[in-house]
Amino acid sequence: KQFVEKLRDIVGLYLFPPYHALVLCYDEKTQIQALDRTQPGLPMKKGRCGTMTHDYKRHGTTTLFAALNVLDGKVIGECMPRHRSKDFIRFLNRVDRESPQDLGLHVILDNLSAHKSPAVKQWLKRHPRFHFHFTPTGSSWLNLVERWFGEITRKRIRRGVFRSVEELILAINDYLANNNVNPKAFIWTKDADTILSKIERCKAARL
Repeated sequence: KQFVEKLRDIVGLYLFPPYHALVLCYDEKTQIQALDRTQPGLPMKKGRCGTMTHDYKRHGTTTLFAALNVLDGKVIGECMPRHRSKDFIRFLNRVDRESPQDLGLHVILDNLSAHKSPAVKQWLKRHPRFHFHFTPTGSSWLNLVERWFGEITRKRIRRGVFRSVEELILAINDYLANNNVNPKAFIWTKDADTILSKIERCKAARL
């Protein structure tokens, strides 16, 4: 429902951001596992890639809350054990503190129930500079923070060795700090009409 309206709303934020406001892409990367390989991997050498064992030991999980600033690519991020409504509000308070107080904040996020709870709605009433824009159901590809999650997974998490959740969180925080020293903005290039035309062509091809 409302796919076209929500698509146009979010793509409009990317291509024509509101005056005197920031656009933030928010999501949680849940159940990030602290995995320790059963044997040390072999390093890269000429003619051979680095190796790792197929089996591993699990040492717990964490959830990464992240808000990507579309303007400059900087990320406000924090790891928490769970992703409940009150954890989301705690993170929103941090975003509020760390964002310029004279700017409005347009937040792109998904339809998780924790994002729409009565407590969150009450919080939004007390913080009128926050404006939520929900992605259509099943359309996380519209949220640019998913692109950033792909980067941290590929560059820091997937091949990492973590003997505890604390080691995993330290690695994530280190990646966040380095990202914000030299951030890279992701540039959205397709307008809504182009995306909708492609969807119609794909539908026609299946008939």
